[in-house]
Amino acid sequence: MLGKSTLSVGETAPDFSLQSQKRETVKLSDFRGKKTVVLFFYPKDDTPGCTAESCAFRDHYDAFAEAGAEVLGVSADSAGSHQQFADKYRLPMTLLSDPGGETAARYGVKSLFGLLPGRVTFVIDRDGIVRHAFSSQLRATRHVDEALAVVKQLEASRRG
Repeated sequence: MLGKSTLSVGETAPDFSLQSQKRETVKLSDFRGKKTVVLFFYPKDDTPGCTAESCAFRDHYDAFAEAGAEVLGVSADSAGSHQQFADKYRLPMTLLSDPGGETAARYGVKSLFGLLPGRVTFVIDRDGIVRHAFSSQLRATRHVDEALAVVKQLEASRRG
């Protein structure tokens, strides 16, 4: 997959309109002015690294919510696959289906060796600006720690 490099801090996050595991349409713009968004792209439902990452987001979900953030996971899996994955692991966050990988491409999420979809987490502030981007295929749970630290920092600065 060729495309632009991963979005950088300070860039405006592209809007998207994707179907959730509940078959609802979710847009990034739905959160503009309301919440910080933690947008994590992951390779595939119910695989070891993706399960570890998703469960880590689950385990810290309340902390994200308390800090004013919405957590959204994105992969190419179908809404039905996402629903099974969410049910199996009691995942409280919204999982979005990006079947053609168009949203991932717009965010510059690269595949590993051209085979495995990328694993990148973005923290997007209430104005739609990327404030943090972390890419690591192997350190799946570190995505959560880094994102939560940035979300807490953004919330603290917003409150003054």
